[in-house]
Amino acid sequence: MTSKVATPFFLWKHLNKLRWVSLTLVFTMLLFLPYAHLYQTYEAAHAYDLLADSEKQIYDTMETLTSFLVDDVEEDLDAIKGNTWSGTFFGLQLSDPLAAVGQIFAGKTFYLPFLLTALIPVLFTLVFGRFFCGWICPATFIYELNTNVAAGLRRAGLKTGNRRFDRRVKYLVLAAGLLLSAISGSVLVAGVYPPAIVGREIYYAVALGGFGAGSIFFVGTLLFDLLVARRGFCRYLCPGGALYSLLGHFRLFRIQRIVENCNDCAKCNAICEFGLDPLRDGFGQECNNCTACIAICPTDALTFKVQIRDQPDRGPGHLGKQYQREQTQADEKHREAA
Repeated sequence: MTSKVATPFFLWKHLNKLRWVSLTLVFTMLLFLPYAHLYQTYEAAHAYDLLADSEKQIYDTMETLTSFLVDDVEEDLDAIKGNTWSGTFFGLQLSDPLAAVGQIFAGKTFYLPFLLTALIPVLFTLVFGRFFCGWICPATFIYELNTNVAAGLRRAGLKTGNRRFDRRVKYLVLAAGLLLSAISGSVLVAGVYPPAIVGREIYYAVALGGFGAGSIFFVGTLLFDLLVARRGFCRYLCPGGALYSLLGHFRLFRIQRIVENCNDCAKCNAICEFGLDPLRDGFGQECNNCTACIAICPTDALTFKVQIRDQPDRGPGHLGKQYQREQTQADEKHREAA
């Protein structure tokens, strides 16, 4: 039996847990910010006694949560504001690259200060690939919970969707969204972009007491994932996913298979929500480096490497039955030839 020849860095195995911490923190932030805005408004009005009971409850809760963090409510709570579409984080202005591209098409001009707010996300994407989709996107937090719902339905004997479509459809969605933005003068692509929708709808629900039309669209994407295609919207329709995939083609950090450690169990393929083929080195620009495949691999056959392109299919894993059978046959032929 072939022994292991390489051991991945031990922390790679636990990155998926860290990713869930990141997704949870981002989603918690989106819940917190509308309440912080209401708290600032109540504080600026200096009219606590005139607040309704529900508003007083929000005021008291936020005061308890933030009193040890801020001195000036109106100023200090502005350190973080906005959402994952565009926001300010301790003075650093950041925007989703799709927001910047959408604004270029809608305004038919280049507004450099706004474009610069997308520079850091673009650079991170060129290094880590489609990481926003796997590590930051608030819709991913909900979509992966939705995947658990689908698994529960299957265990109950109900059929869920698992159709496959052409991944290039999302590039058409991106192109159509940008074209319509240019024609209308409005960033219409944001209307079908789940991270932007989630941020808006949470704000509407908390600050304005109701949901907008975007919530209906988003529920539709959840049903599409459940009934038609696993993570279908992200795979086939998301305009932001299309843009991040294009940038991710040039990424430096890539998950790679250690063929000498692989036993061909195919657990990596089963866990991949984007339908990629880690078992045969098939990652490509769609990979969001979520590391779920690394976490589930029983033989530590997946790791990160710094490379400008994926390695080609290196054949069956050396710990698998197919490879060992082929080696045995090759040894027998060699002995017969000798």
